[in-house]
Amino acid sequence: MQTVNFDVGAMTARLVREVPVDMPDGQGGAARNWVEAGRLWARIEPVTQHRDEVKAGAEGVTVTHRIWVSGFVTPAAGERLVKGTRLFAIKAVRDPDETGRFLVCDCEEAAR
Repeated sequence: MQTVNFDVGAMTARLVREVPVDMPDGQGGAARNWVEAGRLWARIEPVTQHRDEVKAGAEGVTVTHRIWVSGFVTPAAGERLVKGTRLFAIKAVRDPDETGRFLVCDCEEAAR
């Protein structure tokens, strides 16, 4: 496999990594809270956008992103990355060249 040639200077987005924590809601269920698990520098690349089905009379759009992070960070699917008011739900994490230097998070931008 060919090594990815990547400029770390392109990692200009400061993100907060959040992990889900389910807390009992006192009624037999659980409420999902998000807890900060660190801050990191990343590169955000928009990939696609497509129209979703109409919900409650409004048409939705899903925007996907490829977010590059350092291999020292260990994000996982089910977590999220936050930039200001923007939320990126992590769907998959992969090592593009299997060197452990960088990870790529395949994300969907979610509504806050």
